[in-house]
Parts: sequence; structure tokens; C-alpha cells
Amino acid sequence: MAFKNSALLAAASLLTAAALVPLSTSVAAADTQPAAAPGVESLSSALGASFGGAWLDAGDGDLVVGVTDRDEFDEVTRTGAEPRLVRHSAAELDTMVDKLDAVERTAPKSITRWGVDVRHNAVNMTVLPGSAEQARDLAASVGITDVRIQESAEVPRLYADIQGGEAYHPGNSRCSVGFSVRGGFVTAGHCETETGGGSLTKDGRPLGQWGGSRFPGADYAWVRTNSNWTPVGSVTGVGRVAGSREAATGAGVTKSGSTTGVTRGTIGQKNQTVRYPQGAVRGLTATNALCRPGDSGGAFISNGQAQGVVSGGDSRTCFFQPVRPILSAYNLTLVTG
Repeated sequence: MAFKNSALLAAASLLTAAALVPLSTSVAAADTQPAAAPGVESLSSALGASFGGAWLDAGDGDLVVGVTDRDEFDEVTRTGAEPRLVRHSAAELDTMVDKLDAVERTAPKSITRWGVDVRHNAVNMTVLPGSAEQARDLAASVGITDVRIQESAEVPRLYADIQGGEAYHPGNSRCSVGFSVRGGFVTAGHCETETGGGSLTKDGRPLGQWGGSRFPGADYAWVRTNSNWTPVGSVTGVGRVAGSREAATGAGVTKSGSTTGVTRGTIGQKNQTVRYPQGAVRGLTATNALCRPGDSGGAFISNGQAQGVVSGGDSRTCFFQPVRPILSAYNLTLVTG
């Protein structure tokens, strides 16, 4: 039990520290502080099957930890976090998303997104106006009753910009560099699959070759750069990259892209399935940071920790592909500064 307590304490110290960064702090200062210990991962490991997710309270920024077993309350309280009894574990919520993903190809086009809503311990669904009943029917068809439905007239789109510009160019298109890895950098998968191919260039010079990509299903890729380029462990306008620890829902996050530059927001719902016209992508994370076409592949970073690369979204929501699955898929090593 002592080990369990220490793991929970370490996780809480990381997640609550992120909430203490004042809004007036500069982007570089707020996003380059090294994290002390794993956060969400440690909480999940320590609480096991009773872990119902962790998030920062929207009002006071305190860490809230969902648990399905009231006997775990004392353990969570000792960390300084607030325990909250929930019906479903995080694993159960992910299983619900998996069930919807299994029928994605036959789902009505009016449903543009679904995923985990950890704050409400339910599945969230976004639909076109007047389509809420279709969403409820789809959820019920796979045995899901705890669902929150939001209507929106906007349809998520990818952020690749075919008009050209700066950053790096796949053929005649423009995308953004994500994070440096040994031998190159990671970016969005649709930057290869949806741009028509062509040579890779940056600042008018040959950049390298695609090392691999995936879209749809996921939205990740990596570029194997040539000898003209040296990958460094930093993000333009933000600062150094210290690692890739996952931040909690509600934590502050900064995006750096070649169209809108540096923008800030908070991490929202995770494990979101987004149904772009070009195909559905699973496992994305929602944010309210500003993104626009050409930002695709750009970096999302929180407290110096790489979170993911820009995928797409609409005028209110920008989704990122978490970085860890990219590193794992291609056995890549993040370059840190």
C-alpha cells in the first residue's frame, strides 16, 4: 500500500502543478517547466480497474480523480486530489468507444464525432442539427446508454493547405513539422495521403523521404530527413521539449503551427473518433486551441511535454493525434532539448 500511495502522490503533484501556471506567464516559461513524475499513467496504474479518469476542475483547477470503488477515496485524498465516485471505469468508457468504432463504417454521416467524456463519465457524441435521435439509436444498438449529445452545424475538416506556403511542403501542399525524432520528425498522416504526393521540401530545399504514414484510422506519419537538416528538441515559439508525458484533461496546452503560429488552450475530451469526409480517425484528443489549414502536423505541447500533432477540426475545436502512438508505431525516439 505504501508504493500505491507514493505513486498517487507523485501523479497528483504533476497534474496540480500544471494548473498553477498563471495566464500572464509567457508561453516559453509556461511550457518548458520540466514535469516531476508521470501523471495520468501513474494514477491509472495505482488505482487499477477502479480508475475512472483524471481531470482538472474547470473552476479552481484542482485535480479530480474518478473512482468506481468508494474504498479508494482515502487513497486519492492522501494525494491532495478530490475523489469522485463514478459509474464507469476509464477502461469501460474506452470499451464503449471501441464498440462505436466497430460500426463506424455504417454509422449515419450526420454523426461527426464520438469519444470519452471523462468529466461526465459518459460517451460524448457530436451530430448535425436535428440528428440527436440517430446518435441515440446508434449508441443503443451497441449497448451504450450513458451518452451526451451535442449538435453542431460544423463538419470537422483536415488542416492540410493545398495553397502552398512555409513550413514543409509535400508536393504543392503545406503542412507543419511536429516533433523532432532521431533521424527526422513526426507529423500528420494525411499530409502524405491527402496531398497528392510529390517531393518533400522545406525552405525550397530537399527535405527527405516519408518514413511511414497512416490515415485514416489514425493520423500520423514521420519524415526521414536528409543530411541538410538536424532535428533539434524544441518547438518554434515555445521552447524545448523535455519528454512526452501525457497531460490530464483540463491542463493547459500550447500549439505551434505554420499558419496560426503559437496559440494556447486546454486539453479536452480524449479518445475521440472524428469522422472527416476523407475517413474516420480514432483516438484523437480535443482542444480549444486555434488551428487552421496549414497547421496540420504541428506540435501540441504542455509543460514541456510533447502531447501530439495537429490533425484537423472546425472553428471551435482542434484535434491532435497523441504523440506516443506515433513513436511506438515506428519505434522512434523523441529528441529532447
